[in-house]
Amino acid sequence: MTVLVAPAKLTWFLEVTARRSDGYHVLRSEMVALDLVDTLTFSTGTGVTFHGSRPGVSALDVTENLVTRTLSLVGREARVEVTKQIPLGGGLGGGSANAAAVLRWAGFTDLAAAAELGGDVPFCLVGGRALVEGVGEIVRPLEFQERTVTLFLPQFSVNTAACYRAFDALEQAPSGRNHLTAAAWSVEPRLKDLMGWIDANFGVSVLAGSGSTVFVEGDVADGTSKILESPVGPVEVLVAKTIPA
Repeated sequence: MTVLVAPAKLTWFLEVTARRSDGYHVLRSEMVALDLVDTLTFSTGTGVTFHGSRPGVSALDVTENLVTRTLSLVGREARVEVTKQIPLGGGLGGGSANAAAVLRWAGFTDLAAAAELGGDVPFCLVGGRALVEGVGEIVRPLEFQERTVTLFLPQFSVNTAACYRAFDALEQAPSGRNHLTAAAWSVEPRLKDLMGWIDANFGVSVLAGSGSTVFVEGDVADGTSKILESPVGPVEVLVAKTIPA
């Protein structure tokens, strides 16, 4: 039996620099790994199971998911139990982190092939802190920096594909620390209200990836996890730290 952790990723900044002829977007971003982790247990046998109290975990497809796709890519069989702590659909790369854990277990290091599973998978395989470019396949490790962030997790998600379609439809040029922010607001208007509330009460808010997670630099929650009432409903607030590769 082998047990591996799969750290969440946080997009520190995100720039969309181009759109390829095949529809994929070319990105430039800094990503960091967090101490918020899923745990994967590998043993003899077959099949994937998911455990955890996060919303949506019980509805995950146990036959077709990133873990099964990754096992197929590396040509291996295993029974994999995934204990989920990373929120689903929050832009923190939980599925990609799980895929990267399978790749590490299999000793697989081809970043271009990993990118075929998802744009965040190569970074999750490398970990730590890195500049990520292209469609995710170019990962340039950076010197580790210890950082603390406060994550705000609403009870809704943002569909990534819909966010990129909305980005393509924007009339104004992208700007700011995360080029997807305005697009995410158009897909899920409550996100704009949430970020306005965070700005007014906790500090400058930054969208994590395509959302719906929002973060503030530093610990603005006294180091504790809590549920706060916001204008968009209950929001889970937790403090996380960056971790090295």
